[in-house]
Amino acid sequence: MTKSKVYTRTGDRGTTSLVGGARVGKDSPRLEAYGTVDELNSWLGLVAESRYISADDRSLLRVIQNRLFDLGAMLATEPESSWQPEPLGSEAVKLIEQAIDRLDCSLPAHNRFILPGGCEDSARTHIARCVARRAERRIISLSATVEIDRDIITYVNRLSDYLFVLARAINHKCGSDEIFWEKNC
Repeated sequence: MTKSKVYTRTGDRGTTSLVGGARVGKDSPRLEAYGTVDELNSWLGLVAESRYISADDRSLLRVIQNRLFDLGAMLATEPESSWQPEPLGSEAVKLIEQAIDRLDCSLPAHNRFILPGGCEDSARTHIARCVARRAERRIISLSATVEIDRDIITYVNRLSDYLFVLARAINHKCGSDEIFWEKNC
């Protein structure tokens, strides 16, 4: 079997192909959306390596990474394409909601804004949360011109909630205090 090359040179002039064959600029809203999802996926790969998360959360993060890859394919596929990815479905959102509830019930209640920080792994998880929020904004911007499955937006929104709770859980497990916002500090 001949090994294919990583580079194709087809994008050297600032364009790339969507699933379906159309070429678009690498700065198009569609690429901004699925490129940010790809960035989020990379951050989740780092978060999943934390020694402060449970095997259940590590496993869930791998599932989420796979769903984000699917989600990126959805965002990269033209409606006219003969190949269409499977829809995300509401069950994917429910899986994240169950994890949020599981983690949240083990954490101390709070009624203040929490600043990103604590231990390094928690801070990394907060970065992933921020990238999830940016991905959500990019997807919403894209939805102004392209039809987007509503489950995609809900999924990324809920994922940022999960990452917030996971960051808190990491701080709790590693023994770092949460950092609360101090008004007029």
